[in-house]
Amino acid sequence: MNIRIVTDSTCDLPAEIVNQYGIAVIPLSINVGDKSFLDGVDLSREEFYTQLPIFNPHPKTATPGPEVFTQAYNRLADEGALAILSIHISETLSATINSARTAAEQFTRIPVLVLDSSQLSLGMGFLVEKAAQLARTGKSLDEILSAVKETMPRAYVFAALNTLEYLRRSGRMNFAIAAFGELLQLKPLLHMNMSKATAHRTRTRSKAVSHLFSWLKEYAPYEKLAIVHAGVEEEARALYHLAKSFLPDGEIPIIQITPVLGAHLGIGALGFACISKE
Repeated sequence: MNIRIVTDSTCDLPAEIVNQYGIAVIPLSINVGDKSFLDGVDLSREEFYTQLPIFNPHPKTATPGPEVFTQAYNRLADEGALAILSIHISETLSATINSARTAAEQFTRIPVLVLDSSQLSLGMGFLVEKAAQLARTGKSLDEILSAVKETMPRAYVFAALNTLEYLRRSGRMNFAIAAFGELLQLKPLLHMNMSKATAHRTRTRSKAVSHLFSWLKEYAPYEKLAIVHAGVEEEARALYHLAKSFLPDGEIPIIQITPVLGAHLGIGALGFACISKE
């Protein structure tokens, strides 16, 4: 392929898709005390979610430095790439894309274009997959970029959290708000579209799931649909049977989200990633 695609480990794409299209995935880091793990390399998702409740201190996440991206860009150039499209988690959620931009600005061997996906998890993963599919068919960099940008407004991720505790531990939420939410037994919902992350809340888990399906109905019909979860496989499988009618002729994968996201959202996060049809 003349055009190669780079992304980061928050994309949540299955290994078979990554391997099929030769996508280069840059791992973020999960740090627990003085130990550091590369996401998807040194720590499996199953191991992470088993240990998450007992990790002491709470895991912190870290972005790769520009040199990691430079190494990846060099490898792809060595393999014959004529240009690279580097697609990453929304800048509103992570500084990862800044490292990619720094590396791209300094890279002179072949053109490297860095794109903010405006998404996370499989909301980004579906965009990365689309770019890789187009690259496989011989599309130009401009054609791939145009198609991905056209798709971005139709990409959504929305999920119900089981608790605010992990957001509090990770430092991503004001302690007073988190404590207030737990006191009232609130069930938060997060919604992401075009880099705009919004929070909603309900009183019960069942009402939270009902809210998820309200969004699912609103954005239908779909090109792509997946269930995403953090350590609640059985709940995800139950959700699958309720959601199947929204994509009757297509596959709805069930994906356990990366530990980099799970460290902030916590065990029990459950929701959907999707691309609406035009």
